Amino acid sequence: MSKQLVNAIADMNEAEALDLVRQMVEGGSDPTAILEATREAMDIVGQRYEAGTYYLPELMLAGEMLNEIADILKPELAKLPEVKRHGKVLIGTVEGDIHDIGKNIVTFMLDVNGFEVLDLGVDVPPHKFVEAIRDFQPQVVGLSGFLTLAFDTMKETVEAITTAGQRDQVKIMIGGGQMGEDIKEYTGADAYGRDAMAGVSLAQKWVGAK
Repeated sequence: MSKQLVNAIADMNEAEALDLVRQMVEGGSDPTAILEATREAMDIVGQRYEAGTYYLPELMLAGEMLNEIADILKPELAKLPEVKRHGKVLIGTVEGDIHDIGKNIVTFMLDVNGFEVLDLGVDVPPHKFVEAIRDFQPQVVGLSGFLTLAFDTMKETVEAITTAGQRDQVKIMIGGGQMGEDIKEYTGADAYGRDAMAGVSLAQKWVGAK
């Protein structure tokens, strides 16, 4: 059923997607697995947007679907056992990019896996990350970006953190859209998360929780 959900979201079949989510919840599916299927679908949406197959209306509909799915899942996520907090993660979508779908899923997953998360939102300039690192004192910083234009902003954000003398205090991961090992090298980040659970695993490793 997860594959059906991925296809329904990616193909913009909102009614079918929401119906599948409700069926999966009623059938006892792990809510985090449903979130992961949603993330996989959003990756496909992103690829279609980059390829010019989808446009802004499709991105907006995808975002609406995510919000509706999140509303269905929130009561289920609340039933999960309260977990001991391992550490702090600062996350945000970098300046010039307003996509928050993937970031929101990662934030969900980090929270349910025991992290205190500060989400700066979207279109976040480098100096805002610097200020938040100073005030929030995270061990991990997550830079999210959906579009290729985010590569340069991520690089500038890492440079701003370095210039502020904070680079040794935090581990930086990037994620979203077209990210990969080459972009990690370009931006100066420590790692990239292929998906939400990869991001959680990185954070766990870096704070010694795994």
